[in-house]
Amino acid sequence: MTVLIAIFSFLVAIAILVTVHEFGHYWIAKQLGVKILRFSIGFGEPIYLKRFGEDQTEFVIAPIPLGGYVKMLGEVEDGEEIDPKELPRAFSQQKLWKRAAIVAAGPIFNFILAILLYAAVFMAGEQMVKPVIGAVQPESVAAQAGLQAKDEVIAVNNTETKNWEDVLQKTLKVMLNHESTITYVVKNANGYTSSHTMSSDSLSLDDVAEGKLFEHLGFQPFHRVIPAIVAGFTDDSAGQRDGLEIGDEILAIDGQTVVDWQMWADYVKTHPKKEIETQLQRKAEIITLTLVPDEIEGKGRMGVYAQRQPIPEEYLYIEHYNIFQAIVKGTVKTWDMSTLSLQILWKMLTLEVSAKHISGPITIADYAGKTAQISLVAFISFLALISLSLGVINLLPVPVLDGGHLLMYLIEWIKGSPVTDNMQYVMQQVGFALLLGLMFLAIFNDIGRLFG
Repeated sequence: MTVLIAIFSFLVAIAILVTVHEFGHYWIAKQLGVKILRFSIGFGEPIYLKRFGEDQTEFVIAPIPLGGYVKMLGEVEDGEEIDPKELPRAFSQQKLWKRAAIVAAGPIFNFILAILLYAAVFMAGEQMVKPVIGAVQPESVAAQAGLQAKDEVIAVNNTETKNWEDVLQKTLKVMLNHESTITYVVKNANGYTSSHTMSSDSLSLDDVAEGKLFEHLGFQPFHRVIPAIVAGFTDDSAGQRDGLEIGDEILAIDGQTVVDWQMWADYVKTHPKKEIETQLQRKAEIITLTLVPDEIEGKGRMGVYAQRQPIPEEYLYIEHYNIFQAIVKGTVKTWDMSTLSLQILWKMLTLEVSAKHISGPITIADYAGKTAQISLVAFISFLALISLSLGVINLLPVPVLDGGHLLMYLIEWIKGSPVTDNMQYVMQQVGFALLLGLMFLAIFNDIGRLFG
């Protein structure tokens, strides 16, 4: 069921994002008088085709859901004979600024969609978690800087933070800007504020990508400790098969005392198909069982649910804005996330960030499914992020992407004449090779995450 939800959510996300992107090209081209021959969602032979409008434009749905295209009369690569009467409506005959506007419209519409989606999230109201610090590891960077449990981070390097996403993004910006220190301004449980400065030299951008930033600093966001008590089972549960019952409290595993559910879950993950001697309390009795976790995607699974432990109310707040505030917030967030994406891409090119963090369709589908199961607001936020990412990537000056076409138009504007056919051919071949290599790398990384 989880796989089906992921696939369905991925197809919905791609359909929305591709349709908006291609509609940007289509709408601006129509406004500028260019004839549209086909509007396609997906690649390959059409599985659905309908003609509409005076020009009998073909609307097509194709089976390969990894993009789409708008085919216009007189595009350079077509080389078809054009009726002299329709020549003024051919894309190739348009002024330079018109061609550039049509090409740029796709990514711009993706940015507009991201702004509107983020605005919708801000208007709907999103429950956020205040950045309250949990346990601080002794001798860690955070401990040496003076951070303590239950401190609330209210600013990073003089920039206000309201939730953990803010803290992570502001810390990431410090690292991207190669600042040598990070200053956390915190408010303690008594309401007093203080500043704590620590070195960022020991941190890497890979720590952020792998979700280990706070771990390397030596603290974790506050969470309520979940006791290692069995609350339920999945279908065909290994735990139930091996004799666990609802209400059992796990006391020790292979001689190690279990302090909470997370410790037990982490141990089980690393011991697929291995016997685990487990001591537990069942009512007033202490008993010992031998548990053998199933192996699912390379990790151990007992198929057991924990007791739900909600985050305390005082650590939650609702972020809610009116329509005008939401649009401003959505625009700022789209800008911030876009510039952040560009910085990270540059760091990848300069090998400061490992290319193993590049994700492909499998990872995107996984996140689409997970956010869809969390809530509609989470899925909309995911769509906004992917939409702006699509806009950023398409504006890169890589031949065959929109940014590559804009680069050729810039060269044409500078030299006063179009790029030669031979040069366009070479640039397109280079662009195809780069995109193909990037796609293989992304899929390779996806498979590694899936089975790693």
